[in-house]
Amino acid sequence: MVSDEDLAAGVRAGDSRALARALTAVENRGPEARRLVAELYPRTGNAAVWGLTGPPGVGKSTLADAIASCALRSGRKVAILAIDPSSPVTGGAFLGDRVRMEASNRNPEIFIRSMATRGHVGGLAAAAFEAITLLDAAGKDLILVETVGVGQDEVEVAAAVGLTLVVLAPGLGDELQANKAGLLEIADLLVVNKADRDGADRLADELASANRDAVRSPAIVSTIATSGEGVDRLFQVAVELAAVPEKSSEVRRKRFVEGWLEEVLRQIVREKVPERVWKDAVDRVVSRSSDPFAAAELVLASIGGKKRQ
Repeated sequence: MVSDEDLAAGVRAGDSRALARALTAVENRGPEARRLVAELYPRTGNAAVWGLTGPPGVGKSTLADAIASCALRSGRKVAILAIDPSSPVTGGAFLGDRVRMEASNRNPEIFIRSMATRGHVGGLAAAAFEAITLLDAAGKDLILVETVGVGQDEVEVAAAVGLTLVVLAPGLGDELQANKAGLLEIADLLVVNKADRDGADRLADELASANRDAVRSPAIVSTIATSGEGVDRLFQVAVELAAVPEKSSEVRRKRFVEGWLEEVLRQIVREKVPERVWKDAVDRVVSRSSDPFAAAELVLASIGGKKRQ
């Protein structure tokens, strides 16, 4: 059996098998994961982390694949963290984004990992922060985080990455308008993918028009991920944006840490709450004998060992 120390050493050495095993440990959220993070965290902070988010069907997986290949050609060590919905049977990643990443699958130099949301809202897996830390510790220069395509809830990705690429595409219908609002607010870079389709130019114009009235004005780049057209320019624009001081400042680092701490606190609180107390709180809210706030107070009181008034 491999010890935690040996596993951590394997991750630091960039061993893919050790990294895969460590990522499984953080997904399972056990004591081994906490020991690994404690061992590896001091050696992190070197990787660029870009998030790709946007509605379903815009081609995020294909685009992530194309960006990874471009980054590899520039000499970077690349990893893709693809956040998938959970299988209702196994709890594992349901869609398996790596299936849609043909070039990266063929290239052993690009590390790909699919992670299940396991019911976590916001487009990210609950263990995404830990996974990013492990990939960073393994010496990856660029980590691409592709989120579940669930629309506005995906704004959580902005807390976990240094640069947020919001991917849109023409021809998705009017319902896209409702999704755009929250996503545009977090965008550092807007990507109009599938630019060979009718309506792509109109979409780019609409985004440019919306930006003129916005406080933030992200760059807009058009791509055809399936052919690679525009991807080199997209990569260069992203690299330049990531180098802007406010994009790489302590503000971004603090936002990452705040998001991670919130997730860790959520996990720890849930672990400390006795199961009977949790079920009782749920039953109270379901039966409307208690509202969620009052039930939450009772849950917290069970941790502190005293009743809250």
